[in-house]
Amino acid sequence: MSDAPSGPAPEPDAVPEVDPLRALADQVSEALPGAVASVRIAYGELTIETEAAHLLPLLAHLRGDPALRFSTLIDVTAVDHPERVARFDVVWHLLSMFTNRRIRVKLAVAEDEMVPSATGLFPGADWYERETFDMFGIIFSGHKDLRRILTDYGFRGHPLRKDFPTTGYVEVRYDEEQKRVVYEPVKLVQEYRQFDFMSPWEGAEYILPGDQKAEAK
Repeated sequence: MSDAPSGPAPEPDAVPEVDPLRALADQVSEALPGAVASVRIAYGELTIETEAAHLLPLLAHLRGDPALRFSTLIDVTAVDHPERVARFDVVWHLLSMFTNRRIRVKLAVAEDEMVPSATGLFPGADWYERETFDMFGIIFSGHKDLRRILTDYGFRGHPLRKDFPTTGYVEVRYDEEQKRVVYEPVKLVQEYRQFDFMSPWEGAEYILPGDQKAEAK
């Protein structure tokens, strides 16, 4: 008789699951050493932060690598952080129609820094970069036609900067005497109101859920 122990054979060690987003980030980092400054995975989305010198090589790799093929540029936009030295986060959203994956590339730049234009890689970046320039004042070097696209000629300021006045600087109206649209300084007929949405409506006999300010009164 055999001295081998009886019973079911031991199960092989379980293979640990690999996060596909983490694997994608590692794949890009290994292919372009130094191009990935940091990686963030949140809410099922991958964000890669880079620097201006590595931006175009990174975008070119994401688009051209046969294993990635992020050939569709969904959007180019920005976020304003007035308290930071690198005031703006410029963001590119890419989609791979071949692998059904998305990726976000983010670049932090100061107010006086220029961002390399991606129009040579993604022609669709043309209008996106113009919108970002118009709304935030970020200049894209290498863009062949960087003009305002949403605001009017002669518009002053950039509306999506967080220090831009909510009332704007000028208002427009049609002048019957001059038979044209005229620009005039903003004149408020009443004091500008700041709404506090944490407080309940006046006259209500109940307190809104979570309204701690009202509970403290």
